[in-house]
Amino acid sequence: MARRLITGVLLALISTHAAFAEPLSGKAAKKALLSPKGAEAVILPSAGLPKDQAKVLSQVAADQPFYGAIAIAPDEGLMSEATFAAVNYHNTEAASAAAIAECNGKKKAASVAACEVAALITPKGWQAGGFQLSRDATLAFRDSYAKQGGALAVSDLTGVFGIAEGPGAAVAAVAACAAKSAAAVDCKVVIAE
Repeated sequence: MARRLITGVLLALISTHAAFAEPLSGKAAKKALLSPKGAEAVILPSAGLPKDQAKVLSQVAADQPFYGAIAIAPDEGLMSEATFAAVNYHNTEAASAAAIAECNGKKKAASVAACEVAALITPKGWQAGGFQLSRDATLAFRDSYAKQGGALAVSDLTGVFGIAEGPGAAVAAVAACAAKSAAAVDCKVVIAE
């Protein structure tokens, strides 16, 4: 029951991320994607972290694949077992929803406050909006897709993706994406020729 509720919440949050947008061409995607080299942390002031903890979080986040989010249980602090980083998603909204769900599941029973996102993990130069792929999908696009064409499908819920080429590439890319995770029920083509 809880798993279905979390999945429902994640689907609702992610539906705002171009769920019904037309796929981009490979050329348009290449222009829109940021470099897969390097990530940075966007510390959210609403988390109220002291400067020393914000600095530690920034250093840890910079070594993680984008897009990601780090959620904390505010009344337990940064070093709690509930602190959770969800990384390598296709957007910050999906990573945030996953991080909060995991953090809330791990926080102590006595914890009163719900978990909240303390930091976002983004590629350098990121600004909200626009076309986004996880670091691994960006690398796969640049290493494989850009050379062969076809279709690239992603799951915002899980961060997995699939690439296929040739006739029926769109259907094959969605199938390859869905095969990577039973939770990838939202695979959709985002790049196609």
